[in-house]
Amino acid sequence: MSVDNAAERRRPIFHFDRHTPHYREQFTAITEQMQDSCPIAWTETYGGHWVAAGNREVFELARCPYTSNDHDPAGERRGYQGITIPTPERGVARRSGILEMDPPEQTELRAALNPYLSPAAVQRWIPLADEVIRASIDEKIESGRIDFVDDLANIVPAVLTLAMMGIPLDNWTIYNEPAHASVYTPPDSPDNGRVGEMNQAMGMDLLTNYLRIKQNPRPGLIDAVARSTLSGEPISDMDAIGMLALIIGGGFDTTTALTAHSLEWLSEHPDQRELLSRERDLMLDSATEEFLRYFTPAPGDGRTIAEDCEVAGKRFVEGERLWLSWAMANRDPRVFHNPHEVDLERRGNRHYSFGLGVHRCIGSNMARMVFKRMLLAVLDRMPDFRCDAEGTMHYDTIGVIQGMRHLPATFTPGQRLGAGLDETLVALQRLCDEERLAEPVTARRPRTQS
Repeated sequence: MSVDNAAERRRPIFHFDRHTPHYREQFTAITEQMQDSCPIAWTETYGGHWVAAGNREVFELARCPYTSNDHDPAGERRGYQGITIPTPERGVARRSGILEMDPPEQTELRAALNPYLSPAAVQRWIPLADEVIRASIDEKIESGRIDFVDDLANIVPAVLTLAMMGIPLDNWTIYNEPAHASVYTPPDSPDNGRVGEMNQAMGMDLLTNYLRIKQNPRPGLIDAVARSTLSGEPISDMDAIGMLALIIGGGFDTTTALTAHSLEWLSEHPDQRELLSRERDLMLDSATEEFLRYFTPAPGDGRTIAEDCEVAGKRFVEGERLWLSWAMANRDPRVFHNPHEVDLERRGNRHYSFGLGVHRCIGSNMARMVFKRMLLAVLDRMPDFRCDAEGTMHYDTIGVIQGMRHLPATFTPGQRLGAGLDETLVALQRLCDEERLAEPVTARRPRTQS
């Protein structure tokens, strides 16, 4: 295809840079502009790539057979660059698990993890989640002050994720800050050195646990990954670590972001907070889906066009890069009535916040459960909470995660219900070990009656 033809085909051109504060600040206006005039557009940023903003267009491109998630860092196949746009300056030497694999590899590895993350598997983690939530709130309940990010929404997903993986629970502090800071710290930040050191410590602990479990198996997702295969061959250590890093990234920051934004909105709308608390049996599920739609914690993913094709009225060429915006698709007025408003009773809420197609988020069941348990605990124990707008700190950009660094709040003090966090984690570790909670649900058999 000639340069002239390519230039003609790559229209309309829209300047799109999701990594700037401007995109976060003007998200609604940019979304409306693109959906009105160019639901699929070409942008020259980051070497040039397509951007899909319309709901129908995102749906068709995400599910068509001509878009690839493949990441080929060694250049052994097609040299595709995975889901990250732009490609990190220093590159990424490993694939990000199933999110950067295409079938049949992706299908094979995902099947090994499904028994650990099914609805039935998630249900047995509810008592443990409730205890971590209870202990986290108990640490602050008597003071009448809490940072919903630092003191709750960061802690609970971190502990639950490590428990499911088979990593000691008290290691959560090694993983917690770098898992978030690596997302919100820009490359030119003076804090980059410290964040890099924390990432190295986290990576070393993950590798140590992986090698230890590979040698001496114990229940959990690490064991599942270590024993899995790709194309019928044992998974490489590099691919295994990539998958485990994806579990940490997906299990930590996204649920934290959803919880923080939802609590902030409920503080700003106390009448809706009271209604949700009172009518939780009827509204909790729909409210959860609406918060997911509106706040879309992971705003999108990159793809590579794997074959010349025409999809959603546009012609694409093999090798071109594409950004699928779940966040903008979730605000399309062709699908959602009053899309820029939160409606806690919205019906037929077919949002894309967990992605679409074969790469739909494997941890969606866990994310929903942990979010709901945290939300209910706050509504029960801090019903009059008020978030401090001046102390609230959102991520500067939403290119990777639409997150929050701090969300301080005040409330009427209450009474502790039990032990503090450290003591609780010791007891929960013993429970995980004795009850083998991290086993796949398929390995658990009902006890026979005597």
